[in-house]
Amino acid sequence: MKRILLTGMSGTGKSTVIGELAARGYKAMDADCDEFSEWVEVTGDVAMPESPVEPDRDWVWREDRIQGLLSTEDADVLFLSGCAQNMGKFLPLFDHVVLLHAPAEVIVERLGTRTNNPYGKHPDEVARVLRLVDTVEPLLRRASGYEIDTSADLDDVVATLLRLVQSQSDAP
Repeated sequence: MKRILLTGMSGTGKSTVIGELAARGYKAMDADCDEFSEWVEVTGDVAMPESPVEPDRDWVWREDRIQGLLSTEDADVLFLSGCAQNMGKFLPLFDHVVLLHAPAEVIVERLGTRTNNPYGKHPDEVARVLRLVDTVEPLLRRASGYEIDTSADLDDVVATLLRLVQSQSDAP
């Protein structure tokens, strides 16, 4: 099974892309849900001040469940979307890591209008996301083999992603 991680900042369209892939019949899972992520208390020194979602807690992947998902061989391709502080330990298990990126003004507009997730409605949350674009997104870019600008039409974004996966499947 080929495993593809779609990562990026809040508001870049990870959930929208993963939903479209699922609607097209692909095994596509969003790690940003209670099934695959959980709130944990943050104490002591944190590696990056922007890291915790809140001063005393962070939203992280449930490692046992992510490991179980990645170990399952029930589809040709698994698309998983998400971005969490502890996802780095899973990067070697993915065949491809794709960074979904959008310009700041697109992210701000999406955060303000999205209905599938309340995060990003408060000005402090928007400011945090924009700081993460400057501080964390470059780290994600280095860990990613590919980058897709999600300010394009959803069908174009998905087509680009599927072409990428197909071209890599055809490679020797």
